[in-house]
Amino acid sequence: MRSSWEDLGGLALARQFPPAGPDVAARIDRIGPVQSQTARSPFLALAARFPGTTRDEVTAAYEDGTIVRGSTIRGTVHTSTSGSFSHLGAVTAVGQRTLWDRLLRLEQSRVDDLWLATEAFASTWRTTDELQEHLHRWLIEHEGRDDITTQQVGRYLAFGHGGLVRRPVNGDWAGQGAPEYIHLPGTGAIEDAVELHLRSHGPASRHDVAWWSGLGLRVVDAALVALEARVGLVSTEGPDGRTYVDLPDAPEPRTVEGVRLLPEFDALMCAYDPAGRVRFAEAPHLARLWTGANGLVLPPLLVDGRITGYWRAAGTARRRPLEVVWFARTRRPRKGELDEPVAALEAVLDISVTDLTITREA
Repeated sequence: MRSSWEDLGGLALARQFPPAGPDVAARIDRIGPVQSQTARSPFLALAARFPGTTRDEVTAAYEDGTIVRGSTIRGTVHTSTSGSFSHLGAVTAVGQRTLWDRLLRLEQSRVDDLWLATEAFASTWRTTDELQEHLHRWLIEHEGRDDITTQQVGRYLAFGHGGLVRRPVNGDWAGQGAPEYIHLPGTGAIEDAVELHLRSHGPASRHDVAWWSGLGLRVVDAALVALEARVGLVSTEGPDGRTYVDLPDAPEPRTVEGVRLLPEFDALMCAYDPAGRVRFAEAPHLARLWTGANGLVLPPLLVDGRITGYWRAAGTARRRPLEVVWFARTRRPRKGELDEPVAALEAVLDISVTDLTITREA
């Protein structure tokens, strides 16, 4: 059986726009980890999928620890349930090891030794500066040197361990305030993370799983074999000739009618290999949204289950204008269709939209 991009997109939309769970943690559990180096992204992801979610609800879930935020897969910040976090950590320990080895060039110790020492040091909340100082002390004690070449590299290695979760020291969870970190103990397995990916984003090719996780293809293949033995997987050939695998109890495909305002780095883009993102958007539109020069992503506009533009609510004031931009030769979003998405945006960011404009981009 051969699947089209529309088939694959419909099956993925069923995971990404499921029935609402009873609370924020249940909703995050259903849609999977949310990329969060932009702090407001989890708030926006929940509002787009579960309109009516409020800023206070999401903040409370962070505060009580039912959802957590940390640098995990691909070395990027993600928000997940506390239960899923250890699976992401297991992936991070494998996927980021080569990078750590290359940056640290350890001769008398192992990266695992540093990670264990960092976990012990971060058994209580630690600031970025404290973690960085700990890294320098550890290098001097165990390697007899401290030659981290740049401040940026040193700061990343100080807090980039996949077992640390963060919270804001000042400001709130939707802002970009300074963080502090603590180790969250847990055990996880790579195949559990692959199962999480399929449950949240499937069907997926091995390339999709590798891109999302930061793992090499051989590691992904081994995890898929282990998962096949445990739960049994179903597969189909995609329009690109790749094999797409899924869980046997996958939900039926669905359409998502109307307009949704997605966050930067939304899963409809970031959960898939770049070549596989065309299940949701045209390749030229994806290139417009993702600026390779600085790694920034414009917040996508979703219309009838397709990414057809972007939006922006510039500034930090509580009252601000909203601009919605749609790409030429796609369906223009009607102003009335934006009533619910705008209300969802206002509720989850605690802002008031003062003016709405809809613009076409050639």
